[in-house]
Amino acid sequence: MIVQANQNKFAKRVKFGHGSAFGTFGELLQGVLIDKNRDFLVTLPISIYSHATYICEPRANTVTVFPSCKQKSKKLVTNILKHYGLPTGGHLEIQSNLPVGKGFASSSADLVAVVRAIADCFQVNIPVKKIQYFLAEIEPTDGVMYAGVVSFYHRDAELCDFIGQLPKLSIVSIDEGGMVDTVEFNKIPKNFSDEEKIQYNILLKELTKAIRAGDVNTIGKISTCSAIMHQRLRPKKTLEQLMAICEEIKGLGVVIAHSGTCLGILLSNTDKLINEKISLAKERLLEINDKVMIYHSWNESDGWGFQTQ
Repeated sequence: MIVQANQNKFAKRVKFGHGSAFGTFGELLQGVLIDKNRDFLVTLPISIYSHATYICEPRANTVTVFPSCKQKSKKLVTNILKHYGLPTGGHLEIQSNLPVGKGFASSSADLVAVVRAIADCFQVNIPVKKIQYFLAEIEPTDGVMYAGVVSFYHRDAELCDFIGQLPKLSIVSIDEGGMVDTVEFNKIPKNFSDEEKIQYNILLKELTKAIRAGDVNTIGKISTCSAIMHQRLRPKKTLEQLMAICEEIKGLGVVIAHSGTCLGILLSNTDKLINEKISLAKERLLEINDKVMIYHSWNESDGWGFQTQ
């Protein structure tokens, strides 16, 4: 009866909704915890976004999507509409400036933006834990449904801990090329030793404390440590060069996309020499790569691009 009531409610109206989600620059930390023996990551939200618009078309009975390659998003829409007993016809459009296959949580950001667009269109409250449930049906996901930094069990789409807001950081980065299928990467056994898992436990506790205290130096040290520990799984060819440049310009540390192709140098925006350090980092990185990109960390004061959810 509830399903029929919802369908009747929207039967003669064309409605639309918008949703947005930020991406991440890889992870500040990623590994396995010994006490739970579960894969986890700590997100590094950045201020570039995926935006979704959903138009309910009551006279249609299927969902169309643009670009047509966004089939995971289409499946997610279908699942949500069925779950809430909403009209099954509509059109989904996704716009994103997050690079694909590079470790920027582009797919997760698409999916979260889609959930928010559906919620906005039908004025349905979809709690964040429900978002996790819907995304887990599609694929392993990052914690980009939370408005801040989280530690997250990405294989299970489950929150470990909401940590808080990052201080303002900049990332001067390069892309080593190619693409990584995150779903396939997450199938690879990590095979970390108990000693390494204990170290990850310690690093997670220290990183959580550092983020909450705004301790940028410790954030950078732990991010660098995670990058080094990850080298045997998906090595970054230029990591040692970036670490040397980081030391030269007195950056905070390096950060990598653990299941991607990008890596960068972390800098604090409160550093009085931030502009000089960005310029010098860019100059040095151009010696080893023909393109350098600069990203900025996201926190709740930044909002969601052109839309707010």
